[in-house]
Amino acid sequence: MKNNIQHIIAESIQVKTSLLQDEMILKTIESIVTVLTQSFQSGFKVQFCGNGGSAADAQHLAAEFSGRFYKNRRALPSDALHCNSSYLTAVANDYSYDEIYARLVDGTMVKGDVLVGITTSGNSGNIVKAFEVAKAKGIITIGFTGSTGGKLKALSDYLMNVPSDITPRIQESHILIGHVICELVEAAIFPDK
Repeated sequence: MKNNIQHIIAESIQVKTSLLQDEMILKTIESIVTVLTQSFQSGFKVQFCGNGGSAADAQHLAAEFSGRFYKNRRALPSDALHCNSSYLTAVANDYSYDEIYARLVDGTMVKGDVLVGITTSGNSGNIVKAFEVAKAKGIITIGFTGSTGGKLKALSDYLMNVPSDITPRIQESHILIGHVICELVEAAIFPDK
């Protein structure tokens, strides 16, 4: 069992080392920090969506903005789109599960807002549809995916495609990257706190 534990930890470290050494990924993170900072400073919101573990990550990262990361500061307008279970179950039942985020993007987001979609495959139907609606409305899209980017690659203004095809390693990297982004955005908006 000890060898299995060591292998899993080493695998996670290897993916994070790949992130650290990838200039394109580092530049994309910088660009995302700039975009989110500008959107918040201009009075726009940042919304997150995901499924399963990625929904938990979406909720976690939204809370870092709307609550706080390190600094005692005002809340930033951010939420995870799956948090209203009555809405989700009604739309999934009356339309389809693929429509749950697209309808919220259409009804609650405007040009200048940012939509962050988290899907390890990049192919989750409800995230893809939400990004299609976002693109049509001029909403900035940021995809967090695995190595290929899947269908989200073509729909993302900024793609954070973790260099792995192993779901847990991708999710671990998504939360690491998300924390880096949250910390840097908070520091940029609230330098004196």
